[in-house]
Amino acid sequence: MSVRIPTPALRSYRERMPWPRRLSLVTASSTALVAAGGCALLFLAPAPAAGDVLTVVGAALVGAFSTGLGLFVSGRRPANPVGFLLTLIGLVPPLIMLSDTYDQVSADRSRLLPGAEVVHQLGAGLWTLWYVPVMLLVLVFPDGHLPAGRFPRLVLYGVLIDPLVFDVLAALDPTPYDPPFEDFGHPLPTMPPSLMWVAYASLGLLMLLLVASMLVMRRRYRTAEPVQRSQVKWFALGAVALPGTLLSCWTDYLLFGEVGVFIWLGLVALYLGVPSLTALAILRHDLYDVDRATSAVVTWAVVTAGLLAVYSAAAASGGLALGRGSAVLASAVTALVAAVLVPVKNRVRRRVDRRFYPVRQAALAAVRALERSVHEGRSRPEELEEVLRDALRAPGLRVGYLLPGGTEFRDSDGVRVTAGLEVRAAEHGETGVAPAGGWGRVIGVIDGPCPREVATACASLVETVRLRAELAGALGEVEASRSRLLRAGYRERRRLERDLHDGAQSRLVTLGMALRLAQRHLDDGTVDVDGLLDQAVAELGTAVAELRELAHGLRPSSLDDGLGPALEALAARAPVRLDWRLAGQALPDEVATTAYFVASEAVTNAVKHAEAESIGVVVREDGDGALRVTVRDDGRGGANPRAGSGLSGLTDRVAALGGRLHITSGVGAGTTVEAVLPCVS
Repeated sequence: MSVRIPTPALRSYRERMPWPRRLSLVTASSTALVAAGGCALLFLAPAPAAGDVLTVVGAALVGAFSTGLGLFVSGRRPANPVGFLLTLIGLVPPLIMLSDTYDQVSADRSRLLPGAEVVHQLGAGLWTLWYVPVMLLVLVFPDGHLPAGRFPRLVLYGVLIDPLVFDVLAALDPTPYDPPFEDFGHPLPTMPPSLMWVAYASLGLLMLLLVASMLVMRRRYRTAEPVQRSQVKWFALGAVALPGTLLSCWTDYLLFGEVGVFIWLGLVALYLGVPSLTALAILRHDLYDVDRATSAVVTWAVVTAGLLAVYSAAAASGGLALGRGSAVLASAVTALVAAVLVPVKNRVRRRVDRRFYPVRQAALAAVRALERSVHEGRSRPEELEEVLRDALRAPGLRVGYLLPGGTEFRDSDGVRVTAGLEVRAAEHGETGVAPAGGWGRVIGVIDGPCPREVATACASLVETVRLRAELAGALGEVEASRSRLLRAGYRERRRLERDLHDGAQSRLVTLGMALRLAQRHLDDGTVDVDGLLDQAVAELGTAVAELRELAHGLRPSSLDDGLGPALEALAARAPVRLDWRLAGQALPDEVATTAYFVASEAVTNAVKHAEAESIGVVVREDGDGALRVTVRDDGRGGANPRAGSGLSGLTDRVAALGGRLHITSGVGAGTTVEAVLPCVS
């Protein structure tokens, strides 16, 4: 027989494993064994009912759900006892179902199972275990420690001791058992019936402890930091089911006189809601808007309580006349409840919001009022930041907008906003406003204490500010482009004036003076008229050449034969390899001229600044009636279309024709200049 000796690494891991994680693993193993035992007991029954099978399997699944979440939480937070308590919650349903199944199988068989009467007597008060792990979780959530003070410790001692006392007193009850357990005896000692008031007092104390545990959670919430407050809010949504199960139990006994469907629904809600919301609160408390979820839960809790009250009152009063279990009574009561409570749900929701979240409601009302005022033209959407500051009582709150084409968030004054709660809007093609933190594109952030629902309500105003900023930027660019075009035109006129003055004009003046001199001395023979005329003809030819050169600067003469020959001439003059391709019909003169200047300027920059070795020029017509000019080079990239550069002037030239210019120039990745020009060929 071989003995496996743990390695030092394994021993070190076990020594370092926190005790909550160890207990979680032990409890999970116990849950699996107990659930397997309950399922195995079904095979001992002569003919197990479908309801019994469903109950045992359902208890095993509910326990597995809580146990799985507990193991996951303890794995992520091994030193926090919350994960262990979740696995303890998962142990309760299979354990109670094991006890009930043992009793039921013993009652169905002709011969009792071993210790069946003892198990039945000890299990009389076992139902209190449904609430003990949940109350313990309420006391120590979310950090696994009790709040400071004597009161939380007293509540903890009561939660640990009182259910045990009640279980013992319930086991000592001498009252005969109800069918099908009427043949079961009391093998353990019993106490006089006159002392059973102690058991009822213990049960009443358990109810008080339940309320006290809620008060401990409330105290923790009031003194907690913002993160813990958010966690407690999520947990409280599930903990609401704790008193809800007691209300369900009361409703069952009032309507049916025994445990029925309401208590089972309440327990399932408790054992599914508490573990799931606990795990969410511990691991992802910032995933959704907890205030909005709380409002919905409280609203439905109030409506459900009203439903049960109206249903119970109608059933109790109608039962006197029609008898319990009447179909007419059930239909009439259901119709009455629907007619009375359904229309008031929205009103209850508004009252709950005003009562529990007055600041949030004030902020929502302020945002809606600003939207109406903007729609009527009495306010500007840029006032959103000031409105939120006043409504949320947060003077330091800032609203950042992601301008179209930008990567940073800026407020209405242009100051950068680094982080905050995201504001999202629907994608193109979808309708509505996207929930914050959900689908949709990010259009802004709110840096400050702002509920998610308020951030979602601000989406339309934020989008309006973005569009206004985009429009203002476009108008500003148009004004700047117009100014640049005017300045460029003025500079061009000055250049032409200077070139004409220094070149052709001075030559023509000299030519005129020479001809006048020849005229005066034509008859006296003192001047070489033939030489003077030859000089005049030469000057005239030079002046004509200079005028042609000036005209070529305004519009290349190679364009007289079309854009193709002009590009061919450009390729012939280029000092590097230049491949070009033209696809399209004859173009309007202004479009061809602009396309040529785009190609010429891009080629010049590639050769002069980017040190490119090869350049490609493609000119083609798109299907939407636009001419696309694309120039790519393999240079060093890093082109910057700053003001005053050739690319900036090119942008203005393209914009003047109603087109757009896009430049892509990564460092070391070459440059791509693409112009889209509207044309009708």
